[in-house]
Amino acid sequence: MNDIICPNCKKAFKVDEAGFAAILKQVRDHQFEDELEKRLMLAENEKQSAIKLAEATIKTTLEVDLAKKDKELSDLLAAKNAEIAQINAKLDNAELQKQLSVTEAVQKIEKERDTFANEVKNKELEKANLESTLKQQFATELKTKDEIIKIKDEEIAFRADLKQRLSTKMIGESLELHCEIEFNKLRATAFQNAYFEKDNDTKTGSKGDYIFKENDAFGNEIISIMFEMKNEAEGTTTKKRNDEFFKELDKDRNEKKCEYAVLVSTLEADNDLYNTGIVDVSYKFPKMYVIRPQFFIPIITLLRNASMNSLKYKAELALVKSQNLDITNFEEKMNAFKEGFARNYDLASRKFTDAINGIDKTIKELEKTKAALLSSESNLRLANNKAEDLTIKKLTQGNPTMKAKFDEL
Repeated sequence: MNDIICPNCKKAFKVDEAGFAAILKQVRDHQFEDELEKRLMLAENEKQSAIKLAEATIKTTLEVDLAKKDKELSDLLAAKNAEIAQINAKLDNAELQKQLSVTEAVQKIEKERDTFANEVKNKELEKANLESTLKQQFATELKTKDEIIKIKDEEIAFRADLKQRLSTKMIGESLELHCEIEFNKLRATAFQNAYFEKDNDTKTGSKGDYIFKENDAFGNEIISIMFEMKNEAEGTTTKKRNDEFFKELDKDRNEKKCEYAVLVSTLEADNDLYNTGIVDVSYKFPKMYVIRPQFFIPIITLLRNASMNSLKYKAELALVKSQNLDITNFEEKMNAFKEGFARNYDLASRKFTDAINGIDKTIKELEKTKAALLSSESNLRLANNKAEDLTIKKLTQGNPTMKAKFDEL
């Protein structure tokens, strides 16, 4: 135990070693904290001083660099201005020199132009005299050229006639286009629920030209028509008859399951049978008609109106079929149709092969004709080129006097 005197009250008190050590520790910790705070403040002051010094140094350096850059830019700008002024002076001198050169050149060209104009007038007079002298000399050659042109025109007429005779497909397409335009004029008003398009289905080996179909609001078919268009150009030497196309048209109607077949034709233009109106040829093939192009819309309207009257019975028939009534009779007809179709298909296939062989032979003959025509055209073209290449200079090539005149020209 030790005696300790309090510095405030001056009283003595006893403290053992453990208490003394605790008091001593408190005193040391307090002194350490005071010392640490003083050192931290000192360090903070030194940091702020260093920052201010660095900022002042950097600012001074930047101001020096900026002054150098300003001086360099001023020097460079002065040099550029001097260079621009020098270039402008050169451009002004060049412009003045150019104007002087242009004035001299224009004067020189005008002088040459006047001289050349006088020479041209003299040459034109000489040329007129020379042409009048040579016209009689070339009369025979011009006659020959006219004869060649006449032969060429005859050949062109022959080839045009041949092309007309060979272009039956193109002629037919013109009638198809006419009928399609006439129908489209009324499609939006009279045939809103109708289908009228080209027949492009060749699965059965053949096809018609157009198919017309119309259904009611419930999807029941009102009418279906297979159309075939046949046209004939004026002056065609190979004449066709309408009845030559009945069989094929009836075949197309059956294969595409159309109710009616209509042949729109301009063939046999002098036949009064086809010129009087709509011709019913059902005595040869069922539900088939032949018309002129002007009856195209009327035949559709007539057949459509007739079908509209029987639409009620067709709807009842469709209802009966949907209820599986009279299936036996239907199957018998279907089997008969399949057998007949197979037999007709076999015959058509054989005829088709024979037709293909005939077409191949015809193509070979046409190729021979084409080769002969091309050879004739080539000879005519060469003759025409020679005639067109006939000039005064070439005809006077062997005449030294005339050659000298043209050399001067």
